[in-house]
Amino acid sequence: MPTPAPPARALLLENIHHDAAWTLKDAGFDVDRLDHALPEAELIERLSGVSLLGIRSNTTVTERVLESAPDLLAIGAFCIGTNQIELSAAASRGVAVFNAPFSNTRSVVELALSEIIALTRRLTDKNADMHAGRWDKSAVGSHEVRSRRLGIVGYGNIGSQLSVLAEALGMSVLFFDTADKLALGNARRCGTLDELLAESDVVTLHVDGRTSNSSLFGEEQFARMRAGSIFLNLSRGFVVDHSALRRHIESGHIAGAAVDVFPVEPKKSGEEFVSELRGLRNVILTPHVGGSTEEAQQDIGHFVAGKLRDYAAEGTTSLSVNLPSVALPRAAGPRLLHLHVNTPGVLATVTSILADHGINIDGQLLATRGPLGYVVTDVGSTDLDDLTGALLAMPETVRLRVLAPAAS
Repeated sequence: MPTPAPPARALLLENIHHDAAWTLKDAGFDVDRLDHALPEAELIERLSGVSLLGIRSNTTVTERVLESAPDLLAIGAFCIGTNQIELSAAASRGVAVFNAPFSNTRSVVELALSEIIALTRRLTDKNADMHAGRWDKSAVGSHEVRSRRLGIVGYGNIGSQLSVLAEALGMSVLFFDTADKLALGNARRCGTLDELLAESDVVTLHVDGRTSNSSLFGEEQFARMRAGSIFLNLSRGFVVDHSALRRHIESGHIAGAAVDVFPVEPKKSGEEFVSELRGLRNVILTPHVGGSTEEAQQDIGHFVAGKLRDYAAEGTTSLSVNLPSVALPRAAGPRLLHLHVNTPGVLATVTSILADHGINIDGQLLATRGPLGYVVTDVGSTDLDDLTGALLAMPETVRLRVLAPAAS
């Protein structure tokens, strides 16, 4: 009697929510779950035989890692950002990457609002005084957020939701985005970043992780902010010059700041946090917890693990950040997943090979994205040995997977 094949393996790092592990276990995966990030060499070692990898922001998936992981099918970034993954290198090896673009939006927005209120009311100063035994009931420098002008840099999922809730609190909202975005409510779009800085009482950054945003905010931008204004960064650590921020805090030009992300962050809990911003009583520092609520992490766990499961089981690439998007309803027979170089005639060649082998097509869908094409084909025959050899021999083939017939 043949020995049954071992279950496929998944590796989840950085304390990803238990629900993600349960989702993958229910799908038949053997799941290893660690509470910390792994350096490159150890990650390579742990990926041997692993089909699915789940990470957050502190694990870097380099081209060397991908080269050393031939069994890897997909990577789940259990967060918004994917700049810690070499996306093009993953795509060129047929490794799908998924993230959670919406799941923690509300949590980040609530943190931003709470910090805006805390800094505007000078709660950091009041808290420090009370812990030092000083009773200061003065209202000097303490304000309501109502009628104050909030400048949002980056009007994506987080920035736009923050816009709506801040307006509900009575704030006037300005925003700047390099893309053409629809203003929500009474928010007003600024034509330039300088315009937003000159008019805002509070400036908050919600930009993405593209390399062009590196060093977006430095000495020049802080100098252009209104005297006595407040600054927040809950987006990416590398977009802000922290030395310049400290100088403007110490000079009094910036009245307060809240920072949740840093250029260099500890890999695990308990490691020392090093930053030029430590020791400033009117600066709120949080350890990259913008999306770290139990609700957000549970939702992210369900969402991303579901994407990994569906890609492994069905070849579905909806919302993949690096592969063409295909979602084809499953027929009963085997399914062929053919990722290929995006050149004219590939689909015709695939269908011709199927016809030459006397195999009927029950369903088929093709999508392209940049240099890659992805065709999903459901077939009626289960005798596919010669067929797969012919498809693999195509010079355009990047990766071919064959899925067993759907369970009845």
